[in-house]
Amino acid sequence: MVQNAYIHIPFCKQKCNYCSFTSFTDTSLKDIYINSLIKEIKSRYRQEMLDTLYFGGGTPSLMTPDDFKKIISHFKINPNTEITVELNPENSDYDYLKAVRNIGINRLSIGCQSFDDDILSNIGRKHKASDTIKAVQNAKSAGFDNINLDLIYGLPNQTTEGFADDLKKVSELCPQHISLYGLKIEQGCKFYKNMPENIPDEDLQAEMYLTAVKILSQKGFEHYEISNFSLAGYNSRHNLNYWNNNHYYGFGVAAHGFEGKTRYANTSDIKQYIKNPLSGREENTLSEKQSLEEEIFLGFRKLCGINISDINKKFGINFNEKYGIQLKKYLPDGFLTKTEDGYKLSLKGILVSNSILCDFLE
Repeated sequence: MVQNAYIHIPFCKQKCNYCSFTSFTDTSLKDIYINSLIKEIKSRYRQEMLDTLYFGGGTPSLMTPDDFKKIISHFKINPNTEITVELNPENSDYDYLKAVRNIGINRLSIGCQSFDDDILSNIGRKHKASDTIKAVQNAKSAGFDNINLDLIYGLPNQTTEGFADDLKKVSELCPQHISLYGLKIEQGCKFYKNMPENIPDEDLQAEMYLTAVKILSQKGFEHYEISNFSLAGYNSRHNLNYWNNNHYYGFGVAAHGFEGKTRYANTSDIKQYIKNPLSGREENTLSEKQSLEEEIFLGFRKLCGINISDINKKFGINFNEKYGIQLKKYLPDGFLTKTEDGYKLSLKGILVSNSILCDFLE
């Protein structure tokens, strides 16, 4: 039974210099895209009551309130359904936010990225720091009490002191949730073709991350996932569904989903998707080994770690025996920590998590 859905809205006024996501600047395609999106939903959604619905992008806030209403009407939701929309600060005036709140959207994820206007300009963002402040004020006035702010660390010319200042400014806005992402320059983004100078190295990025953990914990935020912090009661239910390795629908061009033992990805060709939203899907049925590895990989992203009793029951294994070599390698030096239910990454372990997790993949 699938109770969570992700919807990809792939339009942006311009692409940020670090962005390698599937997005398009031809917003004239929006209406016909929404029609195709609804065709896919009608065909594949099986009328479960949704626990979470997430509009990601792209820039979902380029949609009108009526656009959102039209899409949401095809799902079964209730007042407890967490409905999140990603938006940019420059697309967040009070009237717009009040209108989307009135149709049932109850969580916002605002991409502020930095509070340094020079850095924002350098990475291709259209907004300024003052726009983020105004966006949060408007959101609160419009009735939103579940707001996430995104920050990126490791940006060109960024210092640990500058990032610490960003964190303090974010916390002063009193959001309920903060997401932190280390800059990754991947093929397909503008920075990949024209590598900027003065990008913080891995050691400096690690210093920024540890600074964030310290500052946000002092401000009362729970560090509940490697990249995510929240006030009590405001964990992202949608994202926790991913990390708990549960099922979810993926609707829209380039959207990913997980049902049964099959992970799938829709075509990233927007013209193909618009022509036939049910074509071009790639599917991968997971083997028992792959399913186990994903359970471990995703579970270790949570700060509470993995529950080995649940894993043993689900996969018919003895975790301590099967992964005895890995545990002996990482427990004594404090990269992994024993918990009441199993194991978790320590803060030191998080900094080298990719290497640790690779050792759990056979």
